[in-house]
Amino acid sequence: MIKLTKLNGEAFTLNAELIETLEPAPKSTVVHLATNNRYNVLEPVDEITEKVIEYRRKVNAQSQGFNAIKGFERT
Repeated sequence: MIKLTKLNGEAFTLNAELIETLEPAPKSTVVHLATNNRYNVLEPVDEITEKVIEYRRKVNAQSQGFNAIKGFERT
């Protein structure tokens, strides 16, 4: 989840996993989601990109990885 700001100054939290594209607009950015929702936000594209990268770093750092064969080893 990342924190963004609507054009009216209201802060909100967005699920970064749903972002499909970021479209720069004059004085704002349009965030297009996989759900077909769109949000106009004050943050520029580069700042949103950095927030998403930081979010993914945190998620990946907490991950312990997945072992598909754990528990199915031959004895």
